[in-house]
Order: sequence, then structure tokens, then C-alpha cells
Amino acid sequence: MSLRRPYLLFVGDARDDLAAKTAHGILDWRRDWCLGKLSLPGCQARLDLPEVSIDEAAARGAGTLVVGVAVAGGALPDTWVDTLVAAVEAGLDVANGLHQRLVDIPRLADAAESCARLLFDARHPQRAFGVGTGAKRAGKRLLAVGTDCSVGKMYTALAMEREMRARGMKATFRATGQTGIFIAGEGISVDAVVSDFISGAIEWLAPDNDPDHWDVIEGQASLFHPSFAGVTLGLVHGAQPDAMVLCHEPTRTHMRGLPHRALPAIAECIEAHEYAARMVNPAARVVGVAVNTRALERAAAGDYLARLADELGLPCVDPLATGVGAIVDRLP
Repeated sequence: MSLRRPYLLFVGDARDDLAAKTAHGILDWRRDWCLGKLSLPGCQARLDLPEVSIDEAAARGAGTLVVGVAVAGGALPDTWVDTLVAAVEAGLDVANGLHQRLVDIPRLADAAESCARLLFDARHPQRAFGVGTGAKRAGKRLLAVGTDCSVGKMYTALAMEREMRARGMKATFRATGQTGIFIAGEGISVDAVVSDFISGAIEWLAPDNDPDHWDVIEGQASLFHPSFAGVTLGLVHGAQPDAMVLCHEPTRTHMRGLPHRALPAIAECIEAHEYAARMVNPAARVVGVAVNTRALERAAAGDYLARLADELGLPCVDPLATGVGAIVDRLP
């Protein structure tokens, strides 16, 4: 399903901006889809949007209240239910990226049914998928991959799509995570797909297309992360990428959540992803490296990117600070 726009971003009583990262991601990339924010008392998130009540949002044509907060444990607080029910009763759909499903909250489910409104749980696929086949598909595909989890794969894919569209290229961002789904308005939360069907789900997400059209697919996790590598491999095989962009965060001292596990060398990571991708597309290759340099001083970031580019023989950029034009130049 596609989400109705514009969005009213619900940030609840988020304790800080990190807790509201989903709302921030939507705002960063789809500001024109955002009508306003809705906060509860005690909210500490600073979102550059006006505060808008449910009644005002409904009067201004809001389509969906999006839960823009990540909650420890993934359970929606009971104190939020009244607000979500009020949104449904005012005529808004409700979308959620938490592990807990909206449809499993009796009061909310009953309200949605009686008001003929939709509840969208982004982490839970709305349909079944077949197994992947690896059969060649028309069109072109780019996949963001990473040295680790949470290194900027979604932002990189979105930056690539934006640059490609600015050049007049045909490009579509394909979301594979809950925040990406809210940004795209549709997609598959691939970490909730049964493992046998991950590659088939991505084949469905990025099907045959025009020969000069690029599907820019949001990546997840890393082939080198023991916890989540299976998701990454399914994505690689289902994407059948013509090009990959490797994403990296240079200040990491270990894999996310695994203090005993060192990060792979970037060259090793490139080689592994190309090896895995060439099982389904012999021409697959990494065309550049996207580095999240936010934790580095500007001069240090520039030096790091230059050294890495010399070492790898590939364009190395920060998607937000320097743009991705040099990588788009390398697309086959």
C-alpha cells in the first residue's frame, strides 16, 4: 500500500532527537510531505516543523499520522493510544515503524474499522513473496551496502536518487526499512521477511523496468556483521545490482553491538560484496564509497576522503557534505 500524504509527524514524548530519528529522516528527505509535528508533554525532540493539533491537521488535509519515534523494545507506550485513536477518529490513517503492530491494539483496531481508516505497520509486510530466482531483469539497479549497520546506507541511496534525478536520469528510491518506507511512501521492511523469501521480495520490489531506469535500493546491515549478514546477502542476490556504493563510518572501533568484533578493511568489504553480487550479475561492481564524516573535523574529513580515494582508486565522498556526483559519474 501507499501512504496518504501529507504526513503529521508524531514525536510523542521523545526524550531526545535520536529517539525521533525516524521523524528526522522523513523531514530531511521529504519536507514537502510534512504538514507539521504533534508532540506530547515532556517531548525533548527538536524538529523544525510547526506544532499542529489533530483537528487542525485533519482540517488541512493530512493523510497519515506517522509515528516518528524509536522506542526501546519496540513496544508502543499505552500513553500514546489515546492520541492515535483521536487521529483515526479525525479521519487520518496511522503508520508505525515499531515492532508492535497497531492492529494488535484493540481500541485502535476497533476505531480504525469503525472509521474506515487504515493502520500501516511498516515492519510487517502486507503480502507474501516467492523465493528469488536470480533471473535477469530489464533495467538497472544500484544497491547501497556497508561495512557495518547504521553507517548511512539509506541517506546514501536517497542522495544518489536525488543527484540522478537532477541530471535527468530515470531513478527510483526503493525502501527496505521502516524509515525509508515512510520517505518513499511504500516499500518492504526486509528484516521482517522470512529468510527464504528475502531475495524474492527484493526481486518484487525492483522488477523489470526501462533499460535506462535505475532502481536505487536501500541497503541493510553488512555481510560482515554476524547478527544480520543473512539479510544483506538476500538483498544482494535479490537486487542483482549493476552497481554498489559501499557505506562506511570511519570512527567505529567495532561492529555495531559487538565489541569483540572488529570492522573489516574497506578493500576486503568491497571484494566480498562484489563476489556475492557476481553470483547473480557477473558485471556487478562497487563504483564508490560513501563515508559518514559527521564525527570528523572538516579538514580531517577532507584528508580522510582523499587518502581513501587514492588507496582504493574509487571516488570517496560524504553524501551530505560533498555530494555524490563523483559516484554518479562512474555509473555504468
